[in-house]
Amino acid sequence: MNNPTGLDIAGLETAYDQLATAIDAAGPEKSELFLVKLALLAAQALGDAPSFVDLIERAQKDLSRGDSAEGFDAPG
Repeated sequence: MNNPTGLDIAGLETAYDQLATAIDAAGPEKSELFLVKLALLAAQALGDAPSFVDLIERAQKDLSRGDSAEGFDAPG
């Protein structure tokens, strides 16, 4: 299934694996900097500040509960 507005499940799994590998490679002392750089590159690629702000707000949902996928709308 190909979602024209996002990644399918296989694409999300690939992205997750690559992200986890890159975070591990950055190490604990640089992982936060890596994620900030990645987020800013993604914002630039998206080219839409209001949409990026929406993504930030969605990512912040329920972080205190530790539900990593809460607020994440997987492609249907």
